Amino acid sequence: MTDSSNPVAHWLDLYDQTMRLGHEAEIKRELRSQDDLFMFLCFSEMMGIPNPVAYYTLELYPILLAEFHEWHQRMGMDRSPLDHVRCC
Repeated sequence: MTDSSNPVAHWLDLYDQTMRLGHEAEIKRELRSQDDLFMFLCFSEMMGIPNPVAYYTLELYPILLAEFHEWHQRMGMDRSPLDHVRCC
């Protein structure tokens, strides 16, 4: 909940809660889909697919390696598709 001394923030918080009501599963599914696309863009060049944004994502690799295992399993790959990334 937001600070009660700010009425605008309070009303915005109530509005946000109202808009999310009954749509939690859809929101989670959409966020997971966006996350999957982001992971694909970050690791696509390692899988042999040219990626124009690879240079800009290099600094994100250490952070994303922790999530890589869950991602490749969600994509239906039992083992890591990358020879040099051992997560299984």
